[in-house]
Amino acid sequence: MTMRDELPRSHSPHAADDEPARHLPYPSGWFCLARSRELAPGKVLTRRFMDEDIVLYRTRDGRPRAVHPYCPHLGAHLGAGGTVEGQNLVCPFHRFAFAPDGTCVGTPDGPPPRARLQHHTISERNGFLFAWHEPDGAPPAWEVPGTAQPGVVPTAAWSTEVHTHAQEIIENTLDYRHLPVLHHVAVQELDPPTAQGPLLRMRLRLGPDRPRALKQKIQADHSFLMAGLGYLRVELPLPPLGLVSYLWAMHTPTGRRRTHMLVATACADIHKQDATGASLPRRGLHRAFAHAILRTAVSKVHQDLRIWNTKRYEPRPRLAASDEAIGLFRHWARQFYPAQ
Repeated sequence: MTMRDELPRSHSPHAADDEPARHLPYPSGWFCLARSRELAPGKVLTRRFMDEDIVLYRTRDGRPRAVHPYCPHLGAHLGAGGTVEGQNLVCPFHRFAFAPDGTCVGTPDGPPPRARLQHHTISERNGFLFAWHEPDGAPPAWEVPGTAQPGVVPTAAWSTEVHTHAQEIIENTLDYRHLPVLHHVAVQELDPPTAQGPLLRMRLRLGPDRPRALKQKIQADHSFLMAGLGYLRVELPLPPLGLVSYLWAMHTPTGRRRTHMLVATACADIHKQDATGASLPRRGLHRAFAHAILRTAVSKVHQDLRIWNTKRYEPRPRLAASDEAIGLFRHWARQFYPAQ
């Protein structure tokens, strides 16, 4: 036996094979492409969305737009040097100008041709920018849900790329049994998952998986709202502090098994009807708690990433009796795959 033969062989787990039978198609719905603060008036951004680029820009008067990336003149990528002049997006190659409705309205050398940019329907809510996707091109069938308090926007955020389907990430929320195993979190279902069209709501009591006396002192009731397969919002009232915290988890497909995950947090005064009127000291408290909640959430996501990045999608899972919520979720999720 040679020295080479005697050396132990080991390797890190790889992502599951991308078997065609286990593919999930791209779902319909709203998906987050950016935070509002990333797209100032006059700015142009490029985002990857379902194996294609999308160019985002904001007109000088503040209107966000999302367009297909290529100029219909000679194919220049509008995100590679395109500029906003007034309300128009201007191509970097020949300076063809396109109005907010996509119509070509100007060229340096005479009348504009009959050309138009293709648009994505876009919505701005709670400091996020969303694009609508429907495989057959149909217009939005529902709206992005906003918070009950106007003016709530995230003050802390973190993002990462995950090697899995968007559905796998949001389904994880319904997998109660993994919480004590992977995250050492005790869970009690207060209100079971309830579907209302594209929305799914539930309420859980969560706390550290520790001795009962301590656990009861620091348990908290969380309200979950899922809107399609790309949007999760968690609300956590903190009455002793007069606060309510918000956590968003956005899951945007960038490729067949690639998902951009954005986690963002905010806090507001629980009894205020409008979150924009807080005093300076209260705003400082809001930011501090938002950052603390984000740190906790990100630590949990890091525990999940090893699983997500190496697991495979099971189209016919062998569910246990305690997995009832997952079964309900799978049934609800079918509506976002119209071709199935």
